[in-house]
Amino acid sequence: MRTENRLPPHLSHRATRRCLQSRSGRAGGGWRSGPRFAAAAPGEGLLQLLPGRMAARLVPRCYWLCRTFGLSGLPAGHWAQPPGSAWPPLASRRTAYNLSQVADKLPVKEPESKAPEMSARWEELVLASSSVEELLSPDRLQDLGGHRASLLITRWSHLASRLKLDPQEILKDQRFQELLHHTYKEAPRIRDLALVNLLKSLYFLGVPPQTKELRSAELELRWRLRGLSYRRLASLATYLAGFRPEGQPRELLAELWAQLEMRWAEIEDAPTIALLLARQDCLSPQLRERLEDKGLELAAHFSAADIRRIAVALAQHNHRSLPLLRAISYHFVQKHFGVPPDVLLDLAFAFGKLNFHQTQMFQKICADLLPHLSGLPPTDVVRCVKSFSYLKWLNLPFFEASAEYFIKNSKKFTLSQLINLLVSYARLNFQPSNKEEFYSKSHHILDGQLSSLNPSLLVDLVWSLCVLQQAEAVHFQSVLLPKFYSGFFGNWTPARQNAWLKLMHINTTAQLESPGYAGPFLPSDKLSLQDLGVTRTPTSLQTDVNAVLTKLAGEEAKLRFNVDTPYGWKLNAEMVLDSENNPLPVAELEASSVGQPSVEAGGRR
Repeated sequence: MRTENRLPPHLSHRATRRCLQSRSGRAGGGWRSGPRFAAAAPGEGLLQLLPGRMAARLVPRCYWLCRTFGLSGLPAGHWAQPPGSAWPPLASRRTAYNLSQVADKLPVKEPESKAPEMSARWEELVLASSSVEELLSPDRLQDLGGHRASLLITRWSHLASRLKLDPQEILKDQRFQELLHHTYKEAPRIRDLALVNLLKSLYFLGVPPQTKELRSAELELRWRLRGLSYRRLASLATYLAGFRPEGQPRELLAELWAQLEMRWAEIEDAPTIALLLARQDCLSPQLRERLEDKGLELAAHFSAADIRRIAVALAQHNHRSLPLLRAISYHFVQKHFGVPPDVLLDLAFAFGKLNFHQTQMFQKICADLLPHLSGLPPTDVVRCVKSFSYLKWLNLPFFEASAEYFIKNSKKFTLSQLINLLVSYARLNFQPSNKEEFYSKSHHILDGQLSSLNPSLLVDLVWSLCVLQQAEAVHFQSVLLPKFYSGFFGNWTPARQNAWLKLMHINTTAQLESPGYAGPFLPSDKLSLQDLGVTRTPTSLQTDVNAVLTKLAGEEAKLRFNVDTPYGWKLNAEMVLDSENNPLPVAELEASSVGQPSVEAGGRR
C-alpha cells in the first residue's frame, strides 16, 4: 500500500477547503503537505491524487460546503429549491456528524422560523379569551389541527366553569362537535399536556363514555402512559377519581393508579405527594406507605408552602401519619425565613384537626402570626384561636392579643364568630386581663340573640359562659326548660351524649354556683351517667393508682371505683377518711347529693 497518497487526519479539513477554493476560483497554488500535492494545479485532478475511499468521503463534504457558500453569497431567490424536492441523503451518520462540526465554524446565518412565535401568540390569545364568542372568533379557527382544537376545548370548559354555562348546551353546539372531530382525526398530534387537559375537559363537560372521540383520546393516552411525567399522571388520576361517574368503566383510572404505584420512585416534589394524599380513598396501602416514605425523604427540602400542602392533605382525611408530621414540623421550625399568615393559619388548622402536639412549632406559629394579627379579618383570628383550643395549648401573649383584637373590632364580629371565640376560651379556661370590657361587649352582642341560635350551638354557648363564670339566669332558663332539653335525651349518639353532659354541667353550675337562680333544673332521674352508656378504658396511670389505693384501703367496702355523680363527672376512685385518716366504709356514707348521711365532722371524702 502506498502511504504517500493518504492524507493525514489533521489535513482532511484543509483538503476540503482547498477543494472549495478550487471550485469558487478564490485560491490557487498547491497544498503544503508535499511536492506531489503542490504540483496539482487549482481545480485539476484533485480526486485523482486520492484513493477511492478518501475521495468518496470528500465528495459529499465538498458538495455541502459549496452549497452553503453558494447560498450565503448569492442573491435571494437565485438558489431557490423547487417545491417538494429534498436534499439527497449522501452523508452517513458519521459524515453528518463531521459536517455539523464544520458547519458550526462557518459564518452562515440561517433563516429563523416564525412558526413557534406565531403558535405561542395564538395560545396567548386563546388563554386571554373571556367569552365563548371571543374564543371562537374566525381568526382562532384558521389552520385548526388536533392540538389547537384540544386547546380550544380546554379553554371552553374553563369558561363554562367560571361563567356557569350549561354543559349540555355546549355539547349540542356545532362548533364544539367540529373541534371534537378534529381531536378525533388528529389525536396523535396532540401534545401530552394538551391531551391530559383535553380528557379533564371532556369529563367535566359530561361527554358520554361511549363517544368515539372520548374513547379515542383515552386510547391515545394509554399509548403514552409510560412517556408521561409522574406529576401529569397524578393530576389526571386524582381528577378522574373525582369526576368519573360511578358505575362507568374505569379501566383508564385503574391503569393510571397502577402506573403511579409502579413508578413511585419518580416523585420529586411535595405538590405531587399532597395531590395524591388528598385522595386517600383511592390509594392502596402500599402506595400510601411509599408516599409517606417519599415525603420523609424530601422533607428537608420542603418550603413552607409545601409543608402546608402536606399538612392540609393529611388533615382533610384525618390521616394522622406521625412520622411525616414529626418530619415536616421539625423542618418547619428550622426554617428562619418569614412565613405568610395564610400558611400559618392553615398549619394551625391542620395540626389542630389531627390533634398533633409540637410545642416549638406552635410557638413559631404564634410568634410569626402575632405581628400580623391586627391586619387579619375576624374569621382568621377565630379560626386560629379555635385550632389552639382543640390542641389544649395556651399561648398567653397570642390569646391576650386576640382578646384585644375583639375589643377593638367587636362591631365586625358576627354572632357565630363570637360564640366560637368564647367556646375556645372556655376549653382553655382563659380569662382575658381586660375581662370587664371584653365581657361587656360580648353580652352586648348576645343580648336578645339566644332564641335565634341552633340548639346545639346554644348549649355550647351557655356551657362556655358557665366555665368563664359569666352565665346569668336568662342563660340557664334558655336551656333547662323541659321543651328544650327533651330534644337531647335518649337515642344516644356521640353528639347527643356530649350535649347532655354539657347540660348536666350547666345544671350543676345553676345549683351550686348561682344562689339567686330558682329554676328550672334538670329532673334528678335523668342525672345518671349510666344512662348515657359512656365507658372509658382506664389508662396505665389510673390502673397503678387504683392498685395503690386498694392496698391502702385494705377492704373492698372502704373503696369504690368509677363512681357516677349527678354533676356530669365520673370519679376514678372514692375513699372516705375519718379525722385520723383511717378509711371508713364508703357505702354507709354516701354523698349528700344522693340523700345518704354525710361525713362526720373532721372526716373528708
